[in-house]
Amino acid sequence: MVEATLFASENPMSVEEIAERLPDGVDVAMHIEALTESYATAGVNLVYVAGKYMFRTAADLAFLLRREVDEPRKLSRAAVETMAIIAYHQPVTRAEIEEIRGVTISKGTLDVLIEAGWVRMMGRRRTPGRPVTYGTSEGFLVHFGLESVKDLPGMADLKAAGLLDSVDVALDKLGGMPSPAEALEQEDAQIDLEDAIARSEREAADSRRNPAPQTEADENSAESAEQ
Repeated sequence: MVEATLFASENPMSVEEIAERLPDGVDVAMHIEALTESYATAGVNLVYVAGKYMFRTAADLAFLLRREVDEPRKLSRAAVETMAIIAYHQPVTRAEIEEIRGVTISKGTLDVLIEAGWVRMMGRRRTPGRPVTYGTSEGFLVHFGLESVKDLPGMADLKAAGLLDSVDVALDKLGGMPSPAEALEQEDAQIDLEDAIARSEREAADSRRNPAPQTEADENSAESAEQ
């Protein structure tokens, strides 16, 4: 009866809920323990979750019931434009993307590109507000068959493919076709320089807080100077 009650229930059941469906005097806890042991090595286990009991497929057999389906999704125009801006202007902040596109970008647009594995967060820009910067991921290069961002098509390639006929205004906003590889190198150099400056400032601050102890020679020199 306990087994049938649990099997038929759509939701986990507590001992009290099971007892309400059984005749008075039934030791539900004892039968629960017996069922738990009985199903321990079966394809279905009786498990205790959230203070209640339920039947669940054995964890080591879950792969038999899992079905993975690839569902292709077409990117929105906003996502395509955002992806192109990130690819050619990386590392780029959200505000910079919006400035280039001329419209506000929704959080979902970036989430879709990150979920697709094409965009990754590259760190924070060392400017007021410390905005997050975005760049292309390894998955982006793999999907488009690129060895590195240096292999992205340039102005001449895009014109030859007829892809620039309708984006002259956008290119004016971009200041021409940028070089993402050069931008990344400049960003890395800037980060290295800022790290060195920050490290030097920390060391100077530590020296002021914790001055080096004076040696006996230093103390003698100080006494001589006072005399």
